[in-house]
Amino acid sequence: MNKTVAIGGLGAIGLPLARALDAGVAGLTLVAVAARDHAKAGASLAGFRNPPLIVALDALAEADIVVEAAPAALFEQIAVVAIEAGRIFVPASVGALLPRLHLLARAEATGARIIVPTGALLGLDAVRAAAEGMVASVTMVTRKPPGGLAGAPYLEQHGIDLRGLAAPLLVFAGNAFDAAAGFPANVNVAAALALAGIGPLRTRVEIWADPGVTRNTHTIRVEADAARFSMTIENVPSEDNPRTGKLTALSVLACLRGLVSTLKVGS
Repeated sequence: MNKTVAIGGLGAIGLPLARALDAGVAGLTLVAVAARDHAKAGASLAGFRNPPLIVALDALAEADIVVEAAPAALFEQIAVVAIEAGRIFVPASVGALLPRLHLLARAEATGARIIVPTGALLGLDAVRAAAEGMVASVTMVTRKPPGGLAGAPYLEQHGIDLRGLAAPLLVFAGNAFDAAAGFPANVNVAAALALAGIGPLRTRVEIWADPGVTRNTHTIRVEADAARFSMTIENVPSEDNPRTGKLTALSVLACLRGLVSTLKVGS
């Protein structure tokens, strides 16, 4: 059965996703988008075969699936309308979900589903499988070009200036909950990892500003009874937003496709 999709946000994630859906994905129809600048959104959608409606955030929940691809400040507004309407909610700003886990109880009450895409990460299937048994530790080390971390609240609060950085600098070491709060536009990957595995308080995160890298790099290390593994991914930053990898929009698209496809690979 065909499912309708609405997207909140038309930035580095929302716009490529909208284009892909408009090009055609069997079982999915893009019907609405929400954006702060309606005139800009209209221009972005001008070449679409079937341009979606440009709506207010509270109208997104008229679709079967609501994708959040907006600034983290708008997360709760988009999430609440989708969950209260009993929709499938797919958040890109996964870090914003960690301090709002009460939304899970509301989703259970309304029949909504919260589907977290893998995003710019890898190996979540293996982490989920390991978490069915005993897991001793999960650690993620993120390295980003200094410009990709610019504006993070944690840096501003601690007076960390990355301009002119000549060598790698460890700017954060702590748990995934604090990482998501301090770097809301940068470590959605840490939040997804925490939710897939042993939770945000036990998941350890290091964030490095590294002038020697051109790609957003994430390394995961897991120690569990069932397996010991490590994985590294190097993501190409989006031209529109260096804080976001190009893979993120593709991951959301793959997530949506998995909701309607006959064959779904991976747990």
